[in-house]
Amino acid sequence: MSLVEVMIVVLVAAILIAAAIPSFTIWIQNTQIRTASESVLNGLQTARNEAIRRNSCVQIKMMDSPLTSWEVRECKNGDSTDPATLISGRSYAEGSQNATSELLPIDSSIVSFNALGRVVLPTNPSDGSPPLTQVDLRNTTLQVEDERRLRIEIPVGGAIRLCDPKKTVAATDPRRCVTPLT
Repeated sequence: MSLVEVMIVVLVAAILIAAAIPSFTIWIQNTQIRTASESVLNGLQTARNEAIRRNSCVQIKMMDSPLTSWEVRECKNGDSTDPATLISGRSYAEGSQNATSELLPIDSSIVSFNALGRVVLPTNPSDGSPPLTQVDLRNTTLQVEDERRLRIEIPVGGAIRLCDPKKTVAATDPRRCVTPLT
């Protein structure tokens, strides 16, 4: 192989890499949304499973909103930061630095599960706030058209699900959220 052929191969490779970088960037940022949503979903499932296993109230609190950190703790009246009650947790820095969460209802960051794995109603035992019903996850570093938003829905029965909030998802598609984006 001559030097000219090697230079042509290097030039073609450089052009292909330069063309692919924007797509890789979008893919990596969307992967952070997926990582954060799977993490929050796992935290919710951990809280629910621990409540059933311990036969007592367990809660998950979304920390540092709008970031995606969370902690699972035993329910306590008043002080919910007692280190003895910590079961599990995750920092937003673990693979999803650019992912953000939007919590509904807006004034809530906690959902508590009773010994049957159901959401404790009408308020959380630790702070009296309404239980968290929905977590929307997104990446604000992306353009809206490039973003692959995900949502976690938390119904009263405890059957937590990860879904796609886009209106373009067919009504019969199991990935569709109960309440699509407006």
